[in-house]
Amino acid sequence: MTSEAVLVAAALAGAASRHFGGPAAIEGLRRESGGASRQTWSFDAVVDGKRHELILRRDPPTTTGDQSGSLPRATEFRVLRAAFESGVRAPEVLFELSAEDGLGDAYVMRRIGGIAIARKLLRDPPYAAARRKIAGQLGAIAARIHAVDTATLPPLAHRQSADVIASLRGNLDALGTAHPVFELALSWLDRRKPMPIARPVLVHGDYRTGNYLVDETGVTAILDWEGAHLGDPVEDLGWVCIKSWRFGSIDKPAGGFGSREEMWAAYESAGGGKVDPARAHWWEVFGTVRWGIICHTQAYKHLSGALKSMEMASIGRRAVETEFDLLQLLKEAS
Repeated sequence: MTSEAVLVAAALAGAASRHFGGPAAIEGLRRESGGASRQTWSFDAVVDGKRHELILRRDPPTTTGDQSGSLPRATEFRVLRAAFESGVRAPEVLFELSAEDGLGDAYVMRRIGGIAIARKLLRDPPYAAARRKIAGQLGAIAARIHAVDTATLPPLAHRQSADVIASLRGNLDALGTAHPVFELALSWLDRRKPMPIARPVLVHGDYRTGNYLVDETGVTAILDWEGAHLGDPVEDLGWVCIKSWRFGSIDKPAGGFGSREEMWAAYESAGGGKVDPARAHWWEVFGTVRWGIICHTQAYKHLSGALKSMEMASIGRRAVETEFDLLQLLKEAS
């Protein structure tokens, strides 16, 4: 084991022992790939002969880059707990670690079966039956998320359309270079802002392929809740449809698995509100701008020397894809 893994195992043994009420042996500890802003560790805690399959979520020991848009771990823990208790397909959170454990802000949740790797989900034979269900499942699960009683949630930011446009403009200006397509799209968004909704709801904030687990039966759990906030429910429905999250299956806007209309119908049948196609299109344009600016921001971190990273450099190259996507989306709306 690496020195970091030894530290993590020791901390988890103490925290799990407190939670389960008996000495815990940590087995199968491994760092999962992905997640530049969050660490995910998979492990088993064996207590009195019973095996608990678990996941640790923690901030990295040294945080790089801007984390201002992400929830603190303690807040994310409480959002997940409220979502799970409301019947959302989300992991069950069990306990938070204390300062004495030495791992910083972190919590533990139950491990759920399934994979999140888009290329496997979209192409591999074991998931053929699931592929026919996922678009509808995404709609139904989104309706459940948006129905979570906001009184059960911790304090969250409330983001309206004007707020998110202003945030994107600030991020774009910070790059210090001209990006005409994004400026055009931001102006389009500003002129066509949807009316604020009467009752803001829980919005996942990163509801897309790659952030949920799937097995042969379909979606098993929604992951990565650090972007949760209060706002317009259609934001989630627009974000999951941007072309970058279809991973090559561009003719199936709902995450690469089905049509928008299929997802919307399932959303409405599960108790979500009636989806206005024009509003959904606005949020899809917004999501495409958002992802494109994120791509540029990641590239800037690498090119400026602030954080040398091949991953960030490669993400930066994808910005041109979003520019092309935006021009198509704006043409469709004209």
